[in-house]
Amino acid sequence: MSILPLVVIAMFLSLAMAGAWAIQRVSRKSGWIDTVWSVGVGLGGIFAVAYADGDISRRAILLIVVCAWSLRLASHIGWRTKGGGEDPRYAKFIDDWGDRAAWRLFLFLQIQALAAFVLVLAVYLAAANDHPFPRAMDGLAMLLAIVALGGEALSDAQLARFRKTPEAKTEVCEVGFWRYSRHPNYFFEWLFWCCWPLFASTGSTWNWLSLLAPLMMYWLLVHVSGVPPLEEHMLRSRGNKFRALQRRVNAFFPGPRKSTLPGDPQ
Repeated sequence: MSILPLVVIAMFLSLAMAGAWAIQRVSRKSGWIDTVWSVGVGLGGIFAVAYADGDISRRAILLIVVCAWSLRLASHIGWRTKGGGEDPRYAKFIDDWGDRAAWRLFLFLQIQALAAFVLVLAVYLAAANDHPFPRAMDGLAMLLAIVALGGEALSDAQLARFRKTPEAKTEVCEVGFWRYSRHPNYFFEWLFWCCWPLFASTGSTWNWLSLLAPLMMYWLLVHVSGVPPLEEHMLRSRGNKFRALQRRVNAFFPGPRKSTLPGDPQ
């Protein structure tokens, strides 16, 4: 494994998130942060695939996979940010940080750059796999990637349609995948990063590092910057209706709906 490309990628991601910080300070729309992050991970992934020395067919497929993920997510977040207001998660962070918000946000985004590097490292390790493509493990990885990309896109589309209805002003979304998980888009995002350890698997000690991508993504989405701040916002804006949803629908992993308690909104 060559270290120099990884150093270059780490520097690029740090600069990209510094740029995202500057964009947020000027526009006052924090959604652009996640847009820049998605593009940065995609570009880092492209660089990683280009400089890895694995099987050429595998690298070609991985290039398509990482580009599809980056373009879809960046365009979705960018379009939503352009037509909407402030991201409630970042708004809460900035409000809590008070007078130190600018520099606390800068530090927070550098931590996001580190998280992005962990994801790009998994892409690099997968692209460095020199086993002939495809193997059975590659087939499973491709299936995961397709299901995850399609599921996340469909989840986002279902939520976008719901937000255009009159009910969205007072109700919670329970259409499509949102009937079986309170955050299906987060679940499918995590599932996407589960495919990279499968693409990378060779038995090499270094390739075990690719497991950091899904492990870190699960931790961030479920315990840090995904579910907790968003659910706090939903509890403030929807109150008992969202509490009832919490009782009958799983937070992350899709599963059967629980019985509705007496008095709960249907």
